[in-house]
Amino acid sequence: MEFTAKQIAGLLQGTVEGDENTTVSTLSKIEEGKKGSLSFLSNPIYTNFIYGTDASIVILNTDLVLEKPVKETCTLIRVKNPYESFAKLLEMYSESRQKKTGIEQPCFISPSAKYGKDCYVGAFAYLGENVRIGNNVKIFPHCYVGDNVTIGDNCILYSGVKIYHDCVIGNDCTIHASSVVGSDGFGFAPNAENNYKKIQHIGNVIIEDFVEIGSNTSIDRATIGSTIIRKGVKLDNLIQIAHNVEVGENTVMAGGVFIAGSTIIGKNVMIGGQAGVIGHLKIADGVKIAGQSGVGSNIEKEGEIVQGSPAFAIGEYKRSYVLFRSLQKLNERIRNLELKLKD
Repeated sequence: MEFTAKQIAGLLQGTVEGDENTTVSTLSKIEEGKKGSLSFLSNPIYTNFIYGTDASIVILNTDLVLEKPVKETCTLIRVKNPYESFAKLLEMYSESRQKKTGIEQPCFISPSAKYGKDCYVGAFAYLGENVRIGNNVKIFPHCYVGDNVTIGDNCILYSGVKIYHDCVIGNDCTIHASSVVGSDGFGFAPNAENNYKKIQHIGNVIIEDFVEIGSNTSIDRATIGSTIIRKGVKLDNLIQIAHNVEVGENTVMAGGVFIAGSTIIGKNVMIGGQAGVIGHLKIADGVKIAGQSGVGSNIEKEGEIVQGSPAFAIGEYKRSYVLFRSLQKLNERIRNLELKLKD
């Protein structure tokens, strides 16, 4: 699909410098711009690239003063916020690629399942008994949606997503490839024979609106009750959320985070990659947990920043780290002092 500079400027409320009939059909970074592509300049560090770029159209700030002319083949569109404008175009571009509708064959949809308008169900997908799906939902090939699952409007399930029975997904959620929602939690009880008896998990998972879940992430169902992912949560790839966890609104987690069972994470929390939180804890609102930290106790102070394993306040951690790095030298000094005292 092609767009002219005039059309793009109209969408972004920008002004055109150059040929308003210039057309583009793809997107590119400014340093990799090529004919027929649209790029943008937001960070001044990349300004030098605009003079030699082969991109046909470049979006840039209204106030940016160029030291020399760009190539004649490059048309400029000036806007108040290039980054925001380009993000808007990316969203529109992505939406245009997701405008799939209809039911592909072969797939299985239970006679008792119901879905709304403008839905897409890809080949080899499975929709179980009493499934309820809203409008404009995209279910890509090889997805599994178990019995009694409810999915709201405008959701996307990419290829290979598995939603176990009785789980509930809100509106405007995206779940990326190969993620699993509603698998059993890690619950086993040792018996007299020193074997482990499986504890049945009869709860479910509830995912509220505007949640995005990265690929290969697992969210376990509750033993009893619900594992809950609140509104606006963003989870990266390869994350483990255990049974009966509750994650508060607008909390974000980077890749490789592990949250053990029955822990309650507050809202607006940020957790860095490869961090771990043990079970049955409470993490206050606004807390920031640095990457690779291990949290082994409650964090009760809102907005606190912690680091380390076991994690503690980041200021104390940094002071302690300075000492830790000097331990070898300190040890040598102590040994030398001991030798002098002995002599």
